[in-house]
Amino acid sequence: MKATVRAHPNIALVKYWGKRDDALILPHQSSLSLTLAPIHVTTTVEFGAQADTVELHGHAAKGSERDRVLRLLDAVRVQAGRDLGPAKVVSRGDFPMAAGLASSAAGFAALAVAGRAAAGLPQDTRASSILARRGSGSACRSVQGGFCEWQRGERADGEDSYALQRFDAGHWADLRMVVAILDRGEKEVKSRDGMKNTVETSPYYPAWVKDAEAEVPRARELIARKDLEALGELCERNAWRMHSTSLAADPPLCYLNSSTLGLIQHLREQRKKGVPVWFTLDAGPNPVLLTDAAHEVAAEALARACGAVDVVRCVPGGDATLLSEHLF
Repeated sequence: MKATVRAHPNIALVKYWGKRDDALILPHQSSLSLTLAPIHVTTTVEFGAQADTVELHGHAAKGSERDRVLRLLDAVRVQAGRDLGPAKVVSRGDFPMAAGLASSAAGFAALAVAGRAAAGLPQDTRASSILARRGSGSACRSVQGGFCEWQRGERADGEDSYALQRFDAGHWADLRMVVAILDRGEKEVKSRDGMKNTVETSPYYPAWVKDAEAEVPRARELIARKDLEALGELCERNAWRMHSTSLAADPPLCYLNSSTLGLIQHLREQRKKGVPVWFTLDAGPNPVLLTDAAHEVAAEALARACGAVDVVRCVPGGDATLLSEHLF
């Protein structure tokens, strides 16, 4: 009735941006990401507690944050087909929550795998991915390591919308992702609200869906042959096009700031000098730099020279893993 899991966050190389079903968190298009190590979230779940309690990163969860966790555990109870009693959840991350790396992806991946294990359900990657998606869309891509593709799916119940591992963490071991934290502040518009407004009001959105879906197989091919330059170019144009949909929304939504643009321009200048470094950018101001092991230190130096208040250096990460030691 108790289990602990460690899971890593991921960064989308081809972005997820927009839901066709808000309740089930079903995307309009497929996406592809890289799981990132060594940063992680560790989550312990125990059923049979005296009351439902949720602690996230040292604080008692409240409101919608708490509700999302408990709804996922309700789904576990349904899958178990028996009364498991109240649950106690404790979850802790080891990386800055404002890093631009969705802690919810690692958190809900860990919660899904730990919840199923605590309920006595067998290990099932597909079932865990679908369950994690119900908590946070991108979490379905953190159940496994390496490069994972979240398939859009077609079914209304979402049973065919989950992540598949396309390449494991060892496939491209010298790939590096360097997170440039330019701004630690909270976003004025949360991602879920920004994507909803974009879907509903941006005239560019239908073109984005078609283009992003087509980028997924292109990205798979480039990853297969480890083509850093071509993958970097794909990541940049996909990020620009995602942000363009938001800029064209009503009201317009801009997640970038002057430091973001300054760093992006600096990367272009450095590539002209032979430094292989590109960026991707989720819904926030903090770019994630794509490079190789030989230029990881140079990428960090570039980020700091452009005003990064902190830098997180990442390598390809592995699967969500059950641990023998618990948080309580």
